Amino acid sequence: MLARRYVALAVPLAVSLALPATAAAAKKPGCETDFVCPIVVVPGDPGGGTGGGEGDTGGDSRYTCTYTLADPQPGDDSTLWGSGGRQPGVSMYIEDCLDNETGIHDMKNIFTTAPPGGGGPVIDPAVVARQAVDKMRLRPPAIGITPKPGGKGVVGMPVYMWTETGPETYGPNVASASVGPVSVTATARVSKIVWNMGDGHTVTCTTAGTPYKPEFGKQSSPDCGHRYDKPSSTTGSGTYHVTATSTWSIDWQVTGGAQGGQLTEIRTSAVDINVAEVQVLN
Repeated sequence: MLARRYVALAVPLAVSLALPATAAAAKKPGCETDFVCPIVVVPGDPGGGTGGGEGDTGGDSRYTCTYTLADPQPGDDSTLWGSGGRQPGVSMYIEDCLDNETGIHDMKNIFTTAPPGGGGPVIDPAVVARQAVDKMRLRPPAIGITPKPGGKGVVGMPVYMWTETGPETYGPNVASASVGPVSVTATARVSKIVWNMGDGHTVTCTTAGTPYKPEFGKQSSPDCGHRYDKPSSTTGSGTYHVTATSTWSIDWQVTGGAQGGQLTEIRTSAVDINVAEVQVLN
């Protein structure tokens, strides 16, 4: 049983076929705001074996149909199910058939007891990507800073901030996961570190920072630094509580397909440092 309904969609869906330029330029719709949509892509017959569709060419590669499982499903008494209401075992899918020659999308609701297109269980690549990320060990910044914790800095002198670089503290960190036929590889890298210096100032660094060396003297850090204008004794604790928050940007890609996306993870670490005023001798 088919019921046609054109819907305004917001979240983009990806198609795992290389499309002609005319089709690739078309904006591909996604799911309605209230829907979470697992994805299955079925090349060929736009009807997916559920009753056919306009322009059916008998299973050639002109059409690529993407099926999204509506979640939440319409209520059992919704008119979308027809006059008899929802039948046992029946679910609603949103079918989006792309004509690869014209770039035109034909969208409608499909009601069926099994995923359309004979594709087996519907697998959301984003869920597989999350499983890949869960395999990673993404640590907070391994803080390096001058003055060192336990030591003492001086007001007005350059403060250098950095993190150790490695797969677990800065990236790249790579992991893969598979569910059924869908395999995803995710690559995580730190895109920025935001340093809260404890004096009301923050410093955003898009590099890992430069470790301080004695020969740098009073030179400012070339990429990630700060200078205090008051001693830490002016705080309630007597020290500056410095936090470093890294943003891990994670790109994921379906193996052998065009589907991909991005995830974000946040990690924070902290140290306390002591900064004193310069002692002037008369």
